Amino acid sequence: MADSEWAELMMAAQAGDSVRYRRLLGELHIWLKRYFSRRLPPAIVEDAVQDTLIAIHDKRHTFDPGRPFGPWLGAIARYKWIDRLRALKRMATEPLGEDIATQDHGAAVISATILNQLLAELKPAQAECIRLVKIHGYSVEETSRRTGQSISLVKINIHRGLARLTLAVQNQAYADG
Repeated sequence: MADSEWAELMMAAQAGDSVRYRRLLGELHIWLKRYFSRRLPPAIVEDAVQDTLIAIHDKRHTFDPGRPFGPWLGAIARYKWIDRLRALKRMATEPLGEDIATQDHGAAVISATILNQLLAELKPAQAECIRLVKIHGYSVEETSRRTGQSISLVKINIHRGLARLTLAVQNQAYADG
């Protein structure tokens, strides 16, 4: 959702429109989950989201309709992120013993390397759309805004890019087999 649409929802909330306020909080929940998922351990993402939504609720009167909504939201989210990082630092940790099994990440590293090599064979627009939607979890609409491509073009680039990736993998398997 665009910054201006969120600003309009917040202005309606400040005027007492509870339906539009619930809609805003629902959309912010999705955005905040993505924001914190990239910055915090998975176990504390939802707590950070809830803390931020509470802070937004408590501070909604400070939003100035004459200013952009994004920086206001970003500042609150950033402060809650920093609070979570500080809390992580204070958490007691125990040293790991030598007898604890650790997972080998070699396969994941190899898979990521191969995926990057495959994506490098695509047209840049196709690779970017696939990365944003299929790897980073952005919606087609968000990807459209980020890349400047129409929604239809994003879908076409994903479809054609995945088809080319499939063909490349099949050709490699055939060559190896």
